[in-house]
Amino acid sequence: MTREAPGTLLSCRPAIKVIDATLRDGGLVNDFRFSDDFVRALFAANAAAGVDYMELGYKADRDMFDPAAFGKWKFCREADIEKVLGGNETEMKLACMADVGRCNFRRDICEKGNSLIDMYRVATYINSIPAAIEMLEYCDKLGYETTVNVMAISKETEKETDLALEMLGHSPAKAIYIVDSYGALYPEEMRVLAAKYLEVGDKYGKQIGIHAHNNQNLAFANTIECVAAGVNYLDATVNGMGRGAGNCALELLLGFLKNPKYKLFHILKFLEGGHMQKLREAGAVWGYDLPYLLTGIFNRHPSSAIRYIRENRSDIINFMNELLDQE
Repeated sequence: MTREAPGTLLSCRPAIKVIDATLRDGGLVNDFRFSDDFVRALFAANAAAGVDYMELGYKADRDMFDPAAFGKWKFCREADIEKVLGGNETEMKLACMADVGRCNFRRDICEKGNSLIDMYRVATYINSIPAAIEMLEYCDKLGYETTVNVMAISKETEKETDLALEMLGHSPAKAIYIVDSYGALYPEEMRVLAAKYLEVGDKYGKQIGIHAHNNQNLAFANTIECVAAGVNYLDATVNGMGRGAGNCALELLLGFLKNPKYKLFHILKFLEGGHMQKLREAGAVWGYDLPYLLTGIFNRHPSSAIRYIRENRSDIINFMNELLDQE
């Protein structure tokens, strides 16, 4: 494919697509218990701000996850989407994530003509690429756009990454994502990874995306490093809401991008309305903190840091030693 030139800090690149993942990654913080009013307000704000895709949540298997233990956006049932949104007459498209091994996709994903969802984002670890390709092909045949997130890429060897990218190059996915699940990568490393992914993207006609976590306060920096390299699919969340340390903040990203279609005002208006503050007051916790810093530095899954915070621990040196003992 002929890729649009990256441009400069003062130019805009029309090929860029912004994906708001607040409900999906943020849902990992509050078990997807967002009020209908919150979802409607976020939808309106995103559409007015020029966001290209709004990710509604997961298509999780109801046999594996108890619906009583989660809000509706863990499962993204068509009836719930229709009830809350009523339809989608905007230019913004709707997306949903399907995890390999946690989605009964043949049962729960219907034909595109019967769904408000436009795109399925398949999430996979590198050891389940064939299963991810099966899901991508299934969704593609049903008429959906598809992308693929190869998670925890900071843990994989260069050889494994190269093999995975070659396999995904032959899939119907329109975009392949760099996913820094542990918030472990630095901008210099992102630049190298972006070059590798972009080479495969050019070879097979794929766009490349970036999904960053903020363990080391680098989610925004890593995202715009990828933008500078030529990555076009950009994940972000309002106020950086997401699992653990959270993600690249949507308001930061829209403030950086120069495409006039993106209008930061509408996201600021949403924030001014107190929607995110109400989530925090209800007990949702996310954002940079020392335990997340340490799991990022040591390239570890943030689950131990999440547990540290939930237990109200303050012995950060002991926690660091616990992580070191895992080596």
